[in-house]
Amino acid sequence: MPEVHVDDEAVLWSASAADREGRPLLLLLHGYNSNEGDLFGLAPYLPLEPAIASLRAPLDTGYGHAWFPLLAEGADLSVAAADAATDAILAWLDRAAPDAGPIGLLGFSQGGAMALELLRRAPDRFAFAVSLAGFALPGERAGDDRMSQLAPHVFWGRGTADGVIPTSSVARTQAWLPAHATLDERIYEGVGHSVSDRELADVAAYIRARFAPAA
Repeated sequence: MPEVHVDDEAVLWSASAADREGRPLLLLLHGYNSNEGDLFGLAPYLPLEPAIASLRAPLDTGYGHAWFPLLAEGADLSVAAADAATDAILAWLDRAAPDAGPIGLLGFSQGGAMALELLRRAPDRFAFAVSLAGFALPGERAGDDRMSQLAPHVFWGRGTADGVIPTSSVARTQAWLPAHATLDERIYEGVGHSVSDRELADVAAYIRARFAPAA
């Protein structure tokens, strides 16, 4: 798989370098055929504690960007590209926010899959993941056992009317996540492949709780 990179110039930040010093970090990972501006629009509705960085996926789809090809194009191709994208995100963190912590992940759809991929690769590095209309990619990862030991917090939200994510991907995620995470699974009646106001409120409360100082 060719090496890919996160474009430093495309990253949208909620705070200047000086203003994000000493604060937690929340990474936003958009979905297929989208861009860094998509989830960044949620920033005003999210807690103020973390600095927010919204990344652009490295693959150009012609209409937007993607982290990996669709599973319909072949699971092996998708997993290999997701692995390369994981490398790229971790390398970006090393150069852009080497001292950041704690770090949370929030992804939508394919970005939600990438949030789980990052946990699977480096479960010690991230405090939690929020996967909205996301899914777990097939296969095993080197960090899966460590992730199951740590059981990091994962919020998995999806709508009952989501016709985009295949039922096989939902079933795989339902079987996989409880054995590898401290799971908060939320199902929203009548919601399609999107984020409802109620879900956004739940996500904001979840993130606030995850970043709250330990008593």
